[in-house]
Amino acid sequence: MFDYATKYPKLSFDYPADRVLRITFDRPETYNSVDAETHTQMTDIWIDIDRDQDINAVIVTGRGKAFSAGGDFSLIEGITGNFDTVMKTWKEAKDLVYNIINCNKIIISAINGPAAGAGLVVGILADISIAGKRAKIVDGHPRLGVAAGDCAAIIWPLLCGMAKAKYYLLTCKPISGEEAERIGMVSMCVEDDELEQISIDTATEMATGSQSALRWTKYSLNNWLRQAGPIFDASTALEMLGFMGDDVKEGVLSHREKRAPNFRKDCPL
Repeated sequence: MFDYATKYPKLSFDYPADRVLRITFDRPETYNSVDAETHTQMTDIWIDIDRDQDINAVIVTGRGKAFSAGGDFSLIEGITGNFDTVMKTWKEAKDLVYNIINCNKIIISAINGPAAGAGLVVGILADISIAGKRAKIVDGHPRLGVAAGDCAAIIWPLLCGMAKAKYYLLTCKPISGEEAERIGMVSMCVEDDELEQISIDTATEMATGSQSALRWTKYSLNNWLRQAGPIFDASTALEMLGFMGDDVKEGVLSHREKRAPNFRKDCPL
């Protein structure tokens, strides 16, 4: 059996059912925020899962009260104004999305609390997304001072329609688990105390089904996402371009100081 814990020490792993791997974001003290190492490991792991003959289904969840708060300030500050790091992060951000899309195993997300940024990529791109009622989904990129990148442009309009996607991406308003189910952002919303078991039951159903049928169905459906690849590539490139500007500095500072940001009023575009 593949030793995920050794290769990917920033994540936690267990096997809650036969042929089911559970990946847990495990930094509860920071609401499972994603640092640079976690971002790299979260990107690379899907290649190993795709090749792992002992796994048929994957669950992704978070430890404690959050699914994942997204990129932490150290990750963001390490990117800001650093051209080489921006290039590396852009490649990783693209690879993360495409690696999930191309992974042949069925992925189930158990969104157990706040989910944002890089962590939300896995939660929303999962083949079956299950949110607890206390889930809070938010894409806060514009509030940070950069374009909505990650997986927003490639999948949000497909899930909830362009009007809702634009509203929530432009306003950065959070979406509750129940509202996410209502508008189609997630597959279902369940009681918080039932989330873990329902995710395991769902993964078990996927792990015991016809693997060729399930994997080929996933592959076919994900051609909708592959077709949107140029849209995604542009959005992520523009996000990275934002890290070379001044607004992101003010965005981070305002988050740290817990105040509204004071972005520049003009823009040459």
